[in-house]
Amino acid sequence: MRGITDTVKHLLIINVLMFIGTMTIGNGELFYKWFALYFPKNEMFQPWQLVTHMFMHGGLTHILFNMFALWMFGTAVEQVFGAKKFIIFYLFSGLGAALIMLGFYYFKYLPSEGALLESGMSLNEIHQALSTNKVSEAVSEMQRMELQKMFPIFNSTMVGASGAIMGVLVAFGMLFPESKLMLIFLPIPIKAKYFIPGIIALDLFSAITGQSIFSPSNTAFAAHVGGALTGFILMWFWKKNESDKYRWN
Repeated sequence: MRGITDTVKHLLIINVLMFIGTMTIGNGELFYKWFALYFPKNEMFQPWQLVTHMFMHGGLTHILFNMFALWMFGTAVEQVFGAKKFIIFYLFSGLGAALIMLGFYYFKYLPSEGALLESGMSLNEIHQALSTNKVSEAVSEMQRMELQKMFPIFNSTMVGASGAIMGVLVAFGMLFPESKLMLIFLPIPIKAKYFIPGIIALDLFSAITGQSIFSPSNTAFAAHVGGALTGFILMWFWKKNESDKYRWN
């Protein structure tokens, strides 16, 4: 693949193979069961999903946009970092995105769980109701409302390389701040040092308000912000501790 660095090329291949496997094996259910990231209180959760979910995608458009961004920005960043630094940066950005997304979920989930426990429900009863989407007639209206708030979180799955790519996008913006970028639907060139913070701000707005502006409503906006934040922290730490200013090859 001309114009693509080795690590980016390998990441593209792994993501495409995982997507093909998802689409062809077990109608997608088997790959999701094994590799998508489940909420940790769900019995489907496994520790390796913290890594494997970032190589999964939910549809053709999802993987096309992510892989295009990985090629476009990842190649330039890897040329500066070198292969070893780049893969560390990529995986840590994806992991940071997942952990912040889960923290966001816990922030919304735990108050409802506490209210249900105080109302007399046991953890086993709560998990049973959330797993089966069935409640007994003895459940009060308050308990039913709290369970309804918890259900989409308890049964959530997260897939995609977006968190890791947001970290790469931040690295690109810090390494090449004067580069001009454009949105597909807004063909106006904007310098990376303004464009990328703007994208992150939109994701933060969507994560807080739940209102989607450009992305699908089921996008994990908190994960995008988490990947960007992790990427920024890594860049700040490396810049502070490397005297040669990113000449890491």
